[in-house]
Amino acid sequence: MYLFYGNKTSVQFQSFCPTVTHPGDLQTHILLSQVDGGAQVQQVLNIECLRDFITAPLLTVRFRYGGAAQALTLKLPVTINKFFQPTEMAAQDFFQRWKQLSLPQQEAQKIFQANHPMDSEVTKAKLLGFGSALLDNVDPNPENYVGAGIVQTKALQVGCLLRLEPNAQAQMYRLTLRTSKESVSRHLCELLAEQF
Repeated sequence: MYLFYGNKTSVQFQSFCPTVTHPGDLQTHILLSQVDGGAQVQQVLNIECLRDFITAPLLTVRFRYGGAAQALTLKLPVTINKFFQPTEMAAQDFFQRWKQLSLPQQEAQKIFQANHPMDSEVTKAKLLGFGSALLDNVDPNPENYVGAGIVQTKALQVGCLLRLEPNAQAQMYRLTLRTSKESVSRHLCELLAEQF
């Protein structure tokens, strides 16, 4: 991830120190020392997923401006789906795996009202952008969307299957996610439902 810090004032930012934190695991301090007036500084973060997570990492930027201490805390746009690898599979393989993931804790389902127009091409783009492969000719209903992927972490790989069923008349969706890990199913379902 590339971060750019810009100082649009004419006064130097002193003792400039961005810190990345993630509850429980990660804390990285990067001392840039100063950002001159009118200057922009680039920072590169190399982010590796150690295990599944729910809360986004935080970036806290501390510096002195005109002698006064300043601090800004922002959420980094890093969610578990950023570590999704799309996986292609045939209909037979998809349904075999779907049946294997049939325990209640392996499934998360959400029925919700559409917040945006229900456009097929936009829906496909959102599902692909989320990180899953879109599997054509898998669902018996051609209006439904089916996807598959693997969340890659250093500790383990979590296979994920999804099914999005639009109901254009009611302007609603039913989203179902099945994974081998309960927390991943629930979190991915919440994150993806926000897109529609």
